[in-house]
Amino acid sequence: MARLGSALPPLTLLPASGGDNHHLTRYMGAMRPLFADPKTDFVFKKLFGTEEHKPLLVALLNGLLELDEAHQVVEVELLSPEQRPVVQELMSSIVDVKCVDARGTRYVVEMQVLNVEGFEKRVVYNVAKAYTTQLKRGQKYPDLDDVIGVTICDFELWPRREVPHVPMLSRWCMQEQHGGARGLGQLQFVFLELPKYDTTRPPRTPVEKWAYFFREADNLEMVPEVLAERPDVDALEAARAAGFTEDEWDAYIRAGMAIQDERGALSLASKEGEQRGLQQGRQEGRREGRREGRQEGRQEGLRAMRVALSELLRQRGLMPGPQEQDRLEGCEDLGTLQRWLVQALTATSVSEALR
Repeated sequence: MARLGSALPPLTLLPASGGDNHHLTRYMGAMRPLFADPKTDFVFKKLFGTEEHKPLLVALLNGLLELDEAHQVVEVELLSPEQRPVVQELMSSIVDVKCVDARGTRYVVEMQVLNVEGFEKRVVYNVAKAYTTQLKRGQKYPDLDDVIGVTICDFELWPRREVPHVPMLSRWCMQEQHGGARGLGQLQFVFLELPKYDTTRPPRTPVEKWAYFFREADNLEMVPEVLAERPDVDALEAARAAGFTEDEWDAYIRAGMAIQDERGALSLASKEGEQRGLQQGRQEGRREGRREGRQEGRQEGLRAMRVALSELLRQRGLMPGPQEQDRLEGCEDLGTLQRWLVQALTATSVSEALR
């Protein structure tokens, strides 16, 4: 069993494939991990958006909604392509699976790999749209079914250092602000933030096991004991890389490359902002030809670096506290700001980025 939080996925060497396979598959698909990464759009849809694996979707909903036996989802109907948005391959790091259970409750289940501007608003929009588009001509408001958005995030949407603390699994619904009464439950939201998973101990609850599965599946060298029972073992079996056809594996590789491209675009945007600020500062210094001009250019470059760093932290969902913000704004060393910018690309907290 792989260690919790292990970084490098072990690979299994497979025999060489035939000469008529896709070039990309031959180049990158010769070595496959035991299990594919369920966070990629192709695998997520394969596991939770197909008729073959509908029991996995039911198990995921029951686990993340923490439903007792009397209220558990027992059957779901996947909505037709005409009833859900088309997810263009390699165009986004999100994927939606829409379904309705036997009681009529509708679910919008999605996996989000990268934090992007306006993400929370997009989640609310998707759920609201799923609610409002139910009515057809001649139908009335009582015909509307409740909608629950279930979102799995591979980033911290609400950073751990914020008060009040938002747990790894959070559930949101409307509440009266004076007395605290809950109502208007037609729209609800559930979020699973994978980075908040406790890696210091094995998973125990169904929620923790799902979080462990999404985080570690592609790092495992065997089926771990903690995922040896259903539905966890069924999810691993569906993600087993050896069961993918060459075309499926090619699509999986390209989906992973698309995520890396998006991460690269974010990094490039930050670096370009840094370079523009530095160049503007140098140009102002040369144009002035005086010490004051050079100083202004240097300060402009520092300001641009701080703006680029703050924007990168914001896009990654890392919000500096008062002391961290003072430290960032008070830094006058260009080399330190450059180091912080690089660290912020992969840091899981502001303190880690600014160390």
